[in-house]
Parts: sequence; structure tokens; C-alpha cells
Amino acid sequence: METPAAAAPAGSLFPSFLLLACGTLVAALLGAAHRLGLFYQLLHKVDKASVRHGGENVAAVLRAHGVRFIFTLVGGHISPLLVACEKLGIRVVDTRHEVTAVFAADAMARLSGTVGVAAVTAGPGLTNTVTAVKNAQMAQSPILLLGGAASTLLQNRGALQAVDQLSLFRPLCKFCVSVRRVRDIVPTLRAAMAAAQSGTPGPVFVELPVDVLYPYFMVQKEMVPAKPPKGLVGRVVSWYLENYLANLFAGAWEPQPEGPLPLDIPQASPQQVQRCVEILSRAKRPLMVLGSQALLTPTSADKLRAAVETLGVPCFLGGMARGLLGRNHPLHIRENRSAALKKADVIVLAGDVGSFVLKLVEGLQGQTWAPDWVEELREADRQKEQTFREKAAMPVAQHLNPVQVLQLVEETLPDNSILVVDGGDFVGTAAHLVQPRGPLRWLDPGAFGTLGVGAGFALGAKLCRPDAEVWCLFGDGAFGYSLIEFDTFVRHKIPVMALVGNDAGWTQISREQVPSLGSNVACGLAYTDYHKAAMGLGARGLLLSRENEDQVVKVLHDAQQQCRDGHPVVVNILIGRTDFRDGSIAV
Repeated sequence: METPAAAAPAGSLFPSFLLLACGTLVAALLGAAHRLGLFYQLLHKVDKASVRHGGENVAAVLRAHGVRFIFTLVGGHISPLLVACEKLGIRVVDTRHEVTAVFAADAMARLSGTVGVAAVTAGPGLTNTVTAVKNAQMAQSPILLLGGAASTLLQNRGALQAVDQLSLFRPLCKFCVSVRRVRDIVPTLRAAMAAAQSGTPGPVFVELPVDVLYPYFMVQKEMVPAKPPKGLVGRVVSWYLENYLANLFAGAWEPQPEGPLPLDIPQASPQQVQRCVEILSRAKRPLMVLGSQALLTPTSADKLRAAVETLGVPCFLGGMARGLLGRNHPLHIRENRSAALKKADVIVLAGDVGSFVLKLVEGLQGQTWAPDWVEELREADRQKEQTFREKAAMPVAQHLNPVQVLQLVEETLPDNSILVVDGGDFVGTAAHLVQPRGPLRWLDPGAFGTLGVGAGFALGAKLCRPDAEVWCLFGDGAFGYSLIEFDTFVRHKIPVMALVGNDAGWTQISREQVPSLGSNVACGLAYTDYHKAAMGLGARGLLLSRENEDQVVKVLHDAQQQCRDGHPVVVNILIGRTDFRDGSIAV
């Protein structure tokens, strides 16, 4: 006896199969139409006569976010956005190396509390920025990197300077996207700016292919053949290109919101704060470590300083938090951090949001700690200071004693100064001797320890704080990265002062390499006339050596005056090397 299934004729399955096949075909056609932008183009037309370009959309978003400067090294891929920025009053500052542009954006972000912006051209222009972007990631600096790219149609087809840029920057950036249509520029940039500042701040990358930046008529000329092709295949290809072009520009100039999106700023919960209050209230030897992140917005430096003073806990200050308490504050402990951390019974690492410290103070109102703990820590500071005075008095076989020079720099440094530090030995010594005069007045690379940040940081700092004196402390090795940017300072009339501790070598390396491995290979430099090289670039140059060692303060004052007159200055300081050392401190 046959079952019902077996009894069914085979032909009855055909209509079901045909229905499934038709449904699949329709779905595929609808999907293809969507990808080709056919549905979008039914409601959003292309203004083929418009001479507007995508660079104008980029500039409009930046202006709506309060961006005043964009740092760049020019390239054809990004020319439209630079021209548009200039027209909207955003100052375009071009550097001599792409990495400098990103370092400048980093400094701008740190000092302004907003997003720093850099734009570079495709391929090697972008790869040149990798070190600076990684440095910003480690330092948690919110920067927006705009990168040119090959035409969307030519990517992955061997075009000039075309590489997989997104894969390169995804590990470095919080937000990494390529804009594929002109209409997507505005929402993408708004999202990128919000991502840079939300949560843990950091760099973001937006790729802008050349065909989303240039005007319709120019892209059409490059993309669509001037003469209609013959044959079926040629006509299909021509239709595809024309439709691709239309989808690229459809809805490009329709009004869109350009201003900032809401930010997601993390806050400590009441339970977390209360737990910390309970722990700290029982401490006998508390210690606080404040890093750059404590200075992030929205908590102001003045409110944070008042909270730290009210709390009364001795603290170490690092990164951008240096100078938070001004000079010689009794709660600011500067030396022997490792020993102090071992002795403390509670350590508060306040590195993420300054608002936490404010809430902590509210919960500990009236709490005090024994003064002998602070006095013990300050006694260690006094002993180290005495050691430095003794080092400053020691004779040096040749050239100048760097400790003595840096002590005079500390005495000369004005209250409105910003210190930019870039180097090894000379800067390591300066970190102990030269004190920033207030919060957000010390710029160092941060956790990545990058050499070469000096010129870019100085550029961003001076533009952000035009009334401040920007003093750059360089080692002679590190200065090699920044020397050419004095051309940038001259062209843009940006007066900064560089003090180059010139000991003719990579001394921080050779000090360990020679005794342990018996060779000074690759560690030797020369007592180069860096001041003359700067003069060749149009800056002012001064020399400090054994011949005028009694005029250190005068030369520093002369350099200050040159800067006040509008000139960038390089002071080449010939310093000696001796055999005594103390950790990172050396003469």
C-alpha cells in the first residue's frame, strides 16, 4: 500500500521549487539594487551642476565642533578639505613631517580639552603618523586623524599609494572607518569626534577617499569615459560607472546636523566612592598618585587642585598633572617615589576622572592625617635636593655642568611658561630640577616614551596658548627629529625657545652599553652647531659653552627677548659628561 507522500506525483514539487527560486532571485535583485543605491536615488537627486565638494562638509563639521587649527602636510588626496578649512577660518598649519602634525594635534588636545585634528595624504603620508598615533593612544589623547585614500573604485586594484589603511590603524584607534559616499561625511565625522572624547579618550581615524572630497565634475571626468563605449559589455560598464557616480553624490548637499553629539563620560558610582572613603579613612600613611588623566575634562584643574589640598594626602604628580599644585607645595612629593610607595599603607591611583577626587573629598570632610608622614617624605626630597646642589658644584672636564645649567633654567623660567620635554639624559635630569609653574604646563610623551615629540608639542602648545612662553628642553639626540620644523615655526611666525643639551651622544644608552658590552657603537654624535643650523632655517641661534659659562642667565634672557620679538630660538648648550651617576641623573 502506498503512503500519501509516495503517492504524490513528482511534478507537484516543481511549483514550490519555482516559487523558491523566484523569491531568491527577487531578494538578490533587491539586495543588488540597494547596494547600487537605486532606491536612495529615487528620493535623493544629484546636483550635477554644483561645484561644491566633500572637503566643505569636512570643514563644516570641524567648525561646528569648535576646531580652530588643523595640522597637516599637504597632499593631493586631501587638498579640498584643507582649502575648505581655510575658507571657514580654520587655520591650516603645515609641517615638514606628518608625524609632527599628529604630535601637534596631540598637544592641542591635551591643553584645550577638545579634539586635536590632523590631516595627511594617503599611503606613506599616513604610515608616517603611526608612531604619533600610538603615542596618543598610550597617552589617552583625543585626536582625529583624517587620511586621504585612493578612489573608492580603485582601492585594492594597485592604485598609487593605495594600501589597506584601515587594517593598519584599527589596533591604534578607538574608531576607524572609511567614508564611501559624500553624504556620509558629516555623520561619520560627528561619530568620530564623539568617540575620541567618550569613555577612555584616544585617537580616531577617518579615511576620506579622493572621490568623496572632490567636486562632481572632476570625479566624473576621471571616472566616466568621455565617449560612449560600443558593444553590450561596454554599455553595461558605462551604466555601472554612471550609477556609481550618482550614488556617490546623491544627497550630498542636503542639510544635516553638524554639531557635537553627546559624550559618554564615565563616573564613579556612589558605592565605589564610599568604598574608597572607608579605606582611606582608616589609613595612617596614605599616598596619592595623579597622572595626566586626572586633568581630563570636564573637571577643571582649579577644582582638582582645591580638592587635593583639602584632602591633605601627600601626592606624586606625573605627566600633565605636573604643576597641579604649583611650585614647592608641601603636599607635592617629588623624589624617591619607589621607597614612598613601599612605605604607604593606602595608595590612591587617581588617573581616570578628576570628578572622583572631588567626590572623595566630600566623603572625607574633616579627615586629617599625622603630619609626620608628610614630613618624612619631604625630608627625602630635601636630601635629594642637597645631592643636586653638590652635583651642580662639581667640576666638569669639558664644556658645562648640565645640573648647574638646569638649576639656572629653573630660576629663570617665567610663571606663564609651558615646558615641552623631549630627550633622555638632559630631560631626565630636568624632570627633577625644573618645575612647571602650574597645571597643564608640562608636555612629555607619556607612557610610550617617544623621542621626537618636541617640535609638534611645541607647535600645538604655542597655538593653543599664544600668551605663554613655550620652552622646549631637548637632548641632542632627540633634537635631530625636530630641527627641520624650525622652518615651520619661522613660516608660521610661531616663537618658541629650544634649549638643546648637547653632549655629543646618546649618553643614556652609552652609559649602560659601554660597561656592560664594552662598545660605544652607534652611540656617538658630534658637538654639532645646532644653533647655526637653526639660523639657516631662518630662526635665531645662540651658543652656550665653556667660553661664556658665566653668562648662562644672560643668554637665556636674550633668548626670551628674541621670542617675545616673534622669533623662534635655538640655544645650543654644550654640556660635558662625567663618571658619576645617580639612576637617571648624570652629568
